[in-house]
This record gives sequence, structure tokens and C-alpha cells, in this order.
Amino acid sequence: MNDENYFYEAKKPGSVLIISAILVALFVVWGAVSPKSLNTQANDALGWMIENFGWFYMLITAFFVLFVIVLAISPYGKLRLGKQEDRPEYSWYSWIGMLFAAGIGVGFVFWGVAEPVLYYLDPPDGYSPSTRESAIAGLRYGVYHWSLHPWAIFSIVGLTLAYVQFRKDKPALISSAFYPLIGNRVEGSLGKAIDILAVLATCTGVATTFGLSAMQITGGLSYISNIPNTAWTQIIIIAIVTVLFITSAAKGVNKGIKVLSNINLAVAALLLIFVIVVGPTLFIAESFVTTLGGYISNVVPMSLTMTPFSESEWLGTNTIFFWAWHISWAPFMGMFIARISRGRTIREFMAGVLIVPSTLALVWFTTFGGTALNLEMNGPGGIGELVTGEVEIALFATLGELPLSAITNIISVILILIFFITSADSASYVLGAMTSRGSLEPLLSVKVLWGFLIAGTASVLLLSGGGGLSALQTASIIAALPFAIIMSIMIISLFVMFGKDWKAEKQRRQENQFASVKEEIREEFLDEMKEEMYLEVKDDLYEEIKDEMKEEILDEVETQPHQKRTK
Repeated sequence: MNDENYFYEAKKPGSVLIISAILVALFVVWGAVSPKSLNTQANDALGWMIENFGWFYMLITAFFVLFVIVLAISPYGKLRLGKQEDRPEYSWYSWIGMLFAAGIGVGFVFWGVAEPVLYYLDPPDGYSPSTRESAIAGLRYGVYHWSLHPWAIFSIVGLTLAYVQFRKDKPALISSAFYPLIGNRVEGSLGKAIDILAVLATCTGVATTFGLSAMQITGGLSYISNIPNTAWTQIIIIAIVTVLFITSAAKGVNKGIKVLSNINLAVAALLLIFVIVVGPTLFIAESFVTTLGGYISNVVPMSLTMTPFSESEWLGTNTIFFWAWHISWAPFMGMFIARISRGRTIREFMAGVLIVPSTLALVWFTTFGGTALNLEMNGPGGIGELVTGEVEIALFATLGELPLSAITNIISVILILIFFITSADSASYVLGAMTSRGSLEPLLSVKVLWGFLIAGTASVLLLSGGGGLSALQTASIIAALPFAIIMSIMIISLFVMFGKDWKAEKQRRQENQFASVKEEIREEFLDEMKEEMYLEVKDDLYEEIKDEMKEEILDEVETQPHQKRTK
């Protein structure tokens, strides 16, 4: 098979695309025909899962955080995501921008105001509602749900896929991560089952993001204009975004997602700085310090605390809900992070994927959430009532209480719109790669197909009513359970690869060091040999010259008496 045919075969969709697309379509039909049935079944399954596996989500997510921190500071941190000569393809700024805009930015914008205020009104077990303590806990738990833990989840999948793609030359598939454990069986039915599960988890998670983005855009438009906040308006927004993201997808990662991500990071930074400057600056600064201190001192208790002695459902409907939702995003986020991280060391990768987004989460939530809490507790109020009623307009209501609200609300709509486009673009790329035998350049037609499937899924469920979007969100959480188990096995696979490669790397360094020492000794030996030969030749030449001079002197002495006698 020549290179051109091989390239075509690598990009050609396979059975994973057919099976997963059919399953997604059936799910959409179910939601469209009988949304109440879907909602009931999904909620029953969710309740069973949280009751029986809530402890597992809490424990495994805490383990993920511990694992990535230990990995970053271990000797394995020096290994590179690629060959030894590979270097990063994207600048640090572009890389961080794409990480932020790939999908998690939507969560920041949507929940940055909503979560702290919701937890202020409905706090965790042990806190009284609408108190100073519940406000502090609200900010702390908002940061807790969007900082280290979700990014530890994303980084494990991203690290594994980047390593097997760029160092082991395996296709960009979730199943490729298991090659060290099951060998060539990843190419069979077991590998395809893993990939289909990853595709389904990605579809449900991303379609939920589509719905949230559409809801927030229409909520913002309805707040600043007479445009109604209805399901049909949301469908129109999804249709417009679909056209825009297809345009971006046609340009590829370098010209599409990269450019939009850089623009979005700048717009988000400007909005953030504006709120810090014109908002309650001192309150935000104090909230930042308090939340940071509270997070550092409470992250372990929060990560390992359940409520077996109370009937509180708060943990299940909030923390466990978010952990499962983040795990359902992991195939999508992980594969996209892997695609843009070639050439970086594991330590550099972990620093970028863990520290920077976690810091952004802390700053974002304390700025926007802190401002909303200040308005609710010390200002005109009303934010809490809006959040519990229409959560999607919480950001716009908060900005509405600050100067230049007409401008900032428009900027916020643009920000969410670009986030929406980059999320759709990233998702279509990832799903295209996952269903095209791991090709890093999937066909545009495949990316467009997945874009329409996701948009259609979100649209049908928004129209279906009866908790359609909620059912989809619940389904994404249920799909996360088997993928959490897959991630646990993925860590074992990582250790197998790292162990072998670190040993080989260590042996290579020893061989290079031995060769260097050998060369140094060789040079020293040559220098010594040259010195000895020089001295030996010098002595020989000295003796030879000495003998010649003796002969010349003797000849001269012998000729002088003869000359005298002649005279």
C-alpha cells in the first residue's frame, strides 16, 4: 500500500463511527418521542449511581489529583510527549488559550456567578443558608469544583493519549492507551468497544455544553433586548453557531481554533480586569485571599468527606455531579489537549494543565462570584432570586449592576459565542479523530457530521421539554461511571510505559555518559601518547644531532694538524 492510500485509509471512518452515530441518533429519537420517559429513566439511574457509587467518584477523583501531582515531581516528569528532538508546536499563550477555550471556559462563564450564589442560599452540610460562613463556603466550593480536580481528570487522559500518539506512534484513540496491557487486541472488538464508549460519553458531555451555551446566550440577549428567551431562540443560536464553527473547522486547528482561542482569551481577560477594577475591588481581593487559604487548608477534607450520618443530598447533586460530569468530558478534553501538547515534557504539561487553569478558576470565581455575593449581601440584592429562577442570566444581572453594563453585557454575549464556536470546533475535531481510526487530520465531512449530530441532539432535547436537557446531562453523568474505571486502568498502562521508557532513557543516558567518558579518556590517552612520542623523538633527534656534531668536530680536529704540517 503506497503512502497516499495509507493516508486515506487512516482517515477513512470505520465501524466506530457507524455504531456510535446510530446510538446517538436513537438516543435523540427517544428524547424527541418520549422526553418524560427518558427523564424518568435517567433520573432513576442517576439516583442509583450516586447512592451506590458516590464514594467511588469521591475516592477516584481525589486519587487522580494525587497521582498527577506525584507524577509531575517524579523523575518521570522529564520524559517528553514525543521523540527526543520534538519541541512544542504552539506558543505558551496559544496553548493556554486553546486549553481554556476548548470547552471548560463555558463552565467558567456559566457557573462563575451561579455556583457561589446557589451555595450561599443552599450550602453544604454543616452550614446555615444566607450567612457569612455559607458565602465563604460557596466561593470555596465553586473553586473546588473547577480547579485541580477537573484538570487532573483531563490531564490523565490528555497525557496518556499524547504519549501513545507522539512517542509510541499509535493512533489518536482512547483504546491506544491500552496497547501496553492488551497488545494488538486494541485493534479488535475490545478496542472498538472502548472507543464507542468514549464517543458516547463525549457526545453527551459536549451536547450538554451546547445546551448551556445556547441557554446563556439567549438569556443574555433577552436581558439586554426584547429577544425572547425561548427554546426556539436557542435553536436559532445553535444553527448560527453551527455555520460559524463549520467555517472555523474548515480552516483547521492552526487557523481556526488557535486564532479564536487567542481572541477569546484576550476578551475574557479584559472582562475580568474590568470587573476587578470597577467592581468591589477590595471585597474581591479579600475574597481571593480567603478562598485561596480556605481551599488549601480544606481541599483534602472536602475531597474525602461523605455524609453517611445525615440525609443530606447536597454532595450527590453538586460535588459528585460535577466529578461525574468532568469525567464524561475527559475523552473530549483529553484528546484535544493531547493534540496541542506535542513536544512538551510531562512536567511542563502538568504545570500548564494543572496550575494555570486552577489559578484562572480561583481568580474568575472570586471575581464574578464575589461580586455577585457582595451585591446580594451588601447591595440591592435580587441576584439570588434570579439564579434560582433563571440561572443563565446570572452573569448579565451581575454586570447590570456595574458601570457600562450595556457594553459589558454585549462583550459577554460575544465571549460566550466564541466559547461556543471553539467548543463546537474542538468537539467536532475530537469526535472526527475518534471515529476516523485516530487520524490527526479527520475529513471535514466527518467533523461536519458530528457537529450536526451534537447540535441536533441539543436542539431536539431543548425542544422536547420535560427536562430534556436535564436528561441529557444526567445521561452524561451515567456514562462517566464506566469511563472512570477505564481511566483507572489507563493509569496502570501509563506506569507500564513510563517504567520501560524511563529505564531505556536511563540506559541511553548511561551509554551516552560512558561514550563521553570513553572519548575523554581516548583524548587524554592520545595526548599522553603524543607527549611520549614527542619526547622519544626529541631524545632520538638529540642523540643523532649530538653524534653528527661529534663527527663534524672530529673531522675538523683531524684536518687542522695536517694543514699546519703542509705549511
